[in-house]
Amino acid sequence: MTAAAQAIREDKLLDSTGISIDRLPMLRMVFDRLATGCADAARQMSTSPTYFSVGGVQSQRIGDALDAYGDNTLAGIFHAPEWDARILIGVDRDFVFTMSEMLFGADGSEPAFKHEPSFPEDERPYTNIEIQVAQAMCELAAKNLQSAFAPVCDVTFTFERMETRMYFATIGSRNNLAVKAHMLVQGLDSSGQMFIVIPQTALNPIRQNLARVLSGNTSARDPRWSKQIKTEVHKTEVKLRAILEERPMTLGDICNLKIGQVIELQASPRSQVQLQCNDETVFWCQLGQRDGSYVLRVQDSASHEQEFFDDLLSR
Repeated sequence: MTAAAQAIREDKLLDSTGISIDRLPMLRMVFDRLATGCADAARQMSTSPTYFSVGGVQSQRIGDALDAYGDNTLAGIFHAPEWDARILIGVDRDFVFTMSEMLFGADGSEPAFKHEPSFPEDERPYTNIEIQVAQAMCELAAKNLQSAFAPVCDVTFTFERMETRMYFATIGSRNNLAVKAHMLVQGLDSSGQMFIVIPQTALNPIRQNLARVLSGNTSARDPRWSKQIKTEVHKTEVKLRAILEERPMTLGDICNLKIGQVIELQASPRSQVQLQCNDETVFWCQLGQRDGSYVLRVQDSASHEQEFFDDLLSR
């Protein structure tokens, strides 16, 4: 049996048994990045601290994943054109209440509202404001999930609709296997749950990428924070020093200097000038004049490694 046939056979066996989360380390990293991105975005919308954490990632059938939450959940359906598939991002009632209080200015001085009916039938319907809050948070999670998948693959998630009943939240056959990530959000002494369901057929083409651990920093990057850092760095003032020539002198020579004495230099107008910052040479320049002032023209960047070797050869 050829290697290609063996790989196809292994993929079919894996498809029948479900994705092994332990064999896809990047998948857990993707959801960790999602939690970090959602937490950073929520802190920018509310003065109260918000914490997102990954409760678990597992392989499960779509029907079982949806039945675990019943009709007490709001779910956003998103289409991924690159995968030719749909994913689901759902939030429970406690999540909606927690985020609603935080987004509308609650400071935690009063206990968080919790709706606890005597019977399941007493659950009141969601209001339009609560549905809009849930939709906004689902779209926020989808945007951060898109960024979290960036090191693995390029994918976009387009919002399609919100569902208030899990029976109509279809993203595939209920018997098909999927990956479900369970997330916990905490804020104002309250907590809620968010979950993401991705069909296994959508992840099969990128399984090899998910199995490789990518090196480097994989934390979520805030574009606004990066822009602010760049702006502040560009406004930072630095002191530069131009050195035309250096000459060693003894303490006795310094003591013998007199007012009006001329110190002759070996440098000429064609000599290169060192441009230093914090006692480190950063550029080699050419000395010139313009409008009655001395000016420097940058000719080359300083190479500390080359200077080290030149210093050794000169000894």
